[in-house]
Amino acid sequence: MRAIEDTEHGEAPAAPPGRRWLVLAVVSGSLLLCGIDLTVLHVAVPSMSRELEPSPAGLLWIVDVYSLTLAALLVTCGTLGDRIGRRRMVLSGFVTFGLASAAAAFSTSTAQLIASRAALGVGAAMIMASTVAIIRVVFTDDRERAVAIGIWTAAHSVGATIGPLVGGLVTAKWGWGAVFLINLPIIVVILAVGARVIPESRNPVPRRWDLASVALSVTGLAGVVYALKQAGEHAGVNSVIVITAVLGSFLLYVFVRRQRRIAEPLLDFTLFSERRFTTATLCVIGCFGSYVALLFFLTQWLQQVGEYSPLRAGLALMPLAGANAIGAVTAPWAANRWGNRWALTGALALFAVALAVMAGVGDTAHYGVLLVPLLGAGYGAGIVMTLGADSIMSAAQPERSGEAAAIQETSFELGAGLGVAVLGTVLTAVYRTGLPRVPGLGPDGRATAEESFAHAEGLAAGLPPETARTLLHAAQRAYDHGFTVVLTCATIGLAVTATMAAVLLRPPRTR
Repeated sequence: MRAIEDTEHGEAPAAPPGRRWLVLAVVSGSLLLCGIDLTVLHVAVPSMSRELEPSPAGLLWIVDVYSLTLAALLVTCGTLGDRIGRRRMVLSGFVTFGLASAAAAFSTSTAQLIASRAALGVGAAMIMASTVAIIRVVFTDDRERAVAIGIWTAAHSVGATIGPLVGGLVTAKWGWGAVFLINLPIIVVILAVGARVIPESRNPVPRRWDLASVALSVTGLAGVVYALKQAGEHAGVNSVIVITAVLGSFLLYVFVRRQRRIAEPLLDFTLFSERRFTTATLCVIGCFGSYVALLFFLTQWLQQVGEYSPLRAGLALMPLAGANAIGAVTAPWAANRWGNRWALTGALALFAVALAVMAGVGDTAHYGVLLVPLLGAGYGAGIVMTLGADSIMSAAQPERSGEAAAIQETSFELGAGLGVAVLGTVLTAVYRTGLPRVPGLGPDGRATAEESFAHAEGLAAGLPPETARTLLHAAQRAYDHGFTVVLTCATIGLAVTATMAAVLLRPPRTR
């Protein structure tokens, strides 16, 4: 009778102890894969660029269309999973993720790879949106549920952290396409086990799925990001870029207005009326965006300017990743010692100082000089990610924790996508305008070299030795300068965010 009663109300009965942890292993394994795919391509970009020869804007789309699609569809897929069944949504996400991985691995053009990466983002959104609800259904004990959600959260962070190392190992042995093929055997196992152990559950009173809000948010975000990337590629703006930016911004404005007006919004923007909630969300977006962008551009810088191999570049990032993990683990201690506000402010300041030092003295020829700022950046970012997420949840009322959690997850993915998009646009513009003239290189050759470092490298292969050496050195200097400007911009952004945290995260006054 209990089982029948639970089924009628849309929730599954509590799973046996052994099966509960098997369900957690399945959903955490899938989150690990989603995290890996966020950063696994970073080390493989130079190899992929030499083969596909994407434009600067195309390269940025390849890298961050995954996280932008994931951020845009995360809440939507959660609402849809509540309606059609979370087990069905997650299993469909596994299938989508696997098929998109195969398509990405065998892509032969930039457009095909961008579409495959977008499909990967769709699959990841389907997976991530429903797994936490499944955990809440399966783990009925509060203490066990807290442990399970902690493991689930850590899986995505660990995946994003080890992504560059995995990418370096695989690219060095099998080529850039293999970074996606490694998903397939894992997905097959997860799908087979998940189909047997994950219980079906639904929300007995699901929220309305608002297709208009989905279209407005996705189209508006795509328009703004497209305009940003085109501005970087052309090192300026034209009428098409301006119109696209204005139209995208207007659609996002209409989206926000609609969310405030309808009874069941996709994102409840009234939460942002709380000062501490808004500040903590901005801290997460700024920090995670800077961290993912650092992972991406650092791997390019080491390989293109420092001439590191993909494997060596992946290994060079391990101190950053290790310090990030330590920062996440010790964040509660820092909060107990200094309070959330000052621990968060100090961590943001540490991250900013580390990037400033890297911009001032960074040299690919002397990795030891980079080691200390890498450790500082990773440790500060780890604390911010943990305490920022905690501040978002604690600033919301307990009865609105679900809505706050949705915004928290979206802010991480949105930060990752926007960080690469904005800072990538800056780097592209600086590289293009800063590439010096090369004797013996005609106007057509210069136009090709200005496209990207990969285009300059490909062009050099067909030039006389002396001209080729001069061109490569010029491209390396231009990219090095662009990377320095990117670090400076990120430093300023983090310093502003740290100031906001110090001023605006103060607790509310009590009578």
